[in-house]
Amino acid sequence: MNRAAGRYVRKDKIFPRRNRVSPEATGTSSARARGNPAWAWVSNLGGVGLVAVLLWWLGTGPALAGLRRIDAPAVLTALALGALATVGCAWRWRLVAGGLGIRLPLGTAVADCYRAVFLNATLPGGVLGDVHRAVRHGREAGDLGRAVRAVVWERTAGQLVQVLLAAVLLLALPSPVRPYLPVAVAVAVVVGLVLAVLVRALPRSGPSRRARAVRAAAADVRAGLLGRRTGPGVLLASTAVVGCHLATFVLAARVAGVTAPLTALVPLTLLALLAMALPANVAGFGPREGVAAWAFGAAGLGAAEGVATALVYGALVLVAALPGAAVLVLRGRPSALRRRAGDRTVGTQGGSSPVPAAGLAGSA
Repeated sequence: MNRAAGRYVRKDKIFPRRNRVSPEATGTSSARARGNPAWAWVSNLGGVGLVAVLLWWLGTGPALAGLRRIDAPAVLTALALGALATVGCAWRWRLVAGGLGIRLPLGTAVADCYRAVFLNATLPGGVLGDVHRAVRHGREAGDLGRAVRAVVWERTAGQLVQVLLAAVLLLALPSPVRPYLPVAVAVAVVVGLVLAVLVRALPRSGPSRRARAVRAAAADVRAGLLGRRTGPGVLLASTAVVGCHLATFVLAARVAGVTAPLTALVPLTLLALLAMALPANVAGFGPREGVAAWAFGAAGLGAAEGVATALVYGALVLVAALPGAAVLVLRGRPSALRRRAGDRTVGTQGGSSPVPAAGLAGSA
């Protein structure tokens, strides 16, 4: 059996070649996708239940008053901040994907990120939109494994930068958690060193699945996150995205009627942003409101105002994600990447089967 680029040829029959996805590339995502449905329902209901309990305990007056105060300037500002954050995420994704060897036009990345933001803001879990863009990009690029890893590393980089910026700002500004931060940072450093030692001790040679996974992860980090052409851009884009989210949260606090100075408000909103990474939420609602209630109450600003701020933030984020709904409706339009990878072929001499142009570009 002779194998040509992109096809299998056997005598007079031609069979399309399947895209291969390495187990180490998608094992984690597949395991999550096959996760326990009961836990998914429990986590989602837990987020909704937490918001309901807070509103019952603190009253709905401040929250409803804050939502009613959302006006046109607030909506336009939220849309502008959401656009900047979406472009920053798309740029970061493009850099990481390029470092991993996958072409991703910026316009396509922006559209896919807008669609992902809308799905994340309207569906439980907060990650289904990112799963969708990873799978879509993998199918268009013809390499599902690397496309999934690109999204995973892009999201990981954004979370790490957010945690680092939050640690710096929480250490510099007064907040309810400031007395405990030195111990928390010390524990985090120790845990990080232990993990680094364990990773260094993992086998990197040999044909085992673990060794292949370690080699693939190390290569991805070097090329996609720490490379000279990708590292500075990933850091800058992640910082800009965190800044946009933080500015949106401060805007929500002002709309909700919180008049505290920025030095007191920024640490509280950072804590609420960090809480959104917890899995027990529905489109971000749940832990965000709980942490905001505790943080605002501990700072003397009122727990009810914290819940109102978090709810207004959720509403503004949903408004900022609405352009993604238009992208979702127009998703049938073929992208430039698909036209390059699937429609163009280059003929070969001697009656051989055609070779995809994208395959020639990749081999070069």
